Order: sequence, then C-alpha cells, then structure tokens
Amino acid sequence: MAIVNVKDSEFGQTVKEGVVLVDFWAPWCGPCKMIAPVLEELNGKVGDAITIAKVNVDDNPETAGQYGVMSIPTLKLFKDGVEVGTQVGFKPLPELEAWVQAQL
Repeated sequence: MAIVNVKDSEFGQTVKEGVVLVDFWAPWCGPCKMIAPVLEELNGKVGDAITIAKVNVDDNPETAGQYGVMSIPTLKLFKDGVEVGTQVGFKPLPELEAWVQAQL
C-alpha cells in the first residue's frame, strides 16, 4: 500500500481499522528527512499488511496535540484504532520492522 498523507479531519478514519504506522513529521526536520526513505523501504517489505500514514505537524496541529507529540519524528502504531506503541526519533529499518511485525 502507498504511504498516505493524512489531515486532522481524516485521521480517525485512517487509523480505525488494521495496523497503521503514523509518522508525525515536518518538512524542516532533519531526522524526519532521514527516516522517510526507511519508511519507504518498510512499506515495500510489509506491503498491504499495514498502512503508513504521514501527518505534517505544522499543517495538522490538532492531531499532533491530541496525541502529545512533543518531538519529531514521532512514530505511533495503531491497531484497530487503539494506540499500541510509540517511537521517537530516527530508527533503523530492522528496529522498525520488528516493532511493526509484533503487531501483525
């Protein structure tokens, strides 16, 4: 599945079903730029098993505030609408893949 950009208004619907990895990021954030290709590679490995959603915190402060995002990148994992994990900062592919696989 493609990586999707999500706005405040559609966030709840996006995380409602299945396993969703949400990347809270901003275009000016260096570590966010570093993790983007890792998420692309993860997307290629897990395919349709999960959805990867990106939330730009500058454009969507409501969702970022609701989930207490204080630093970026913050990755949150949701399973059927329930938050099941959080990672803050850059993480290498093997670590992210193991984290996601634990929820499948």
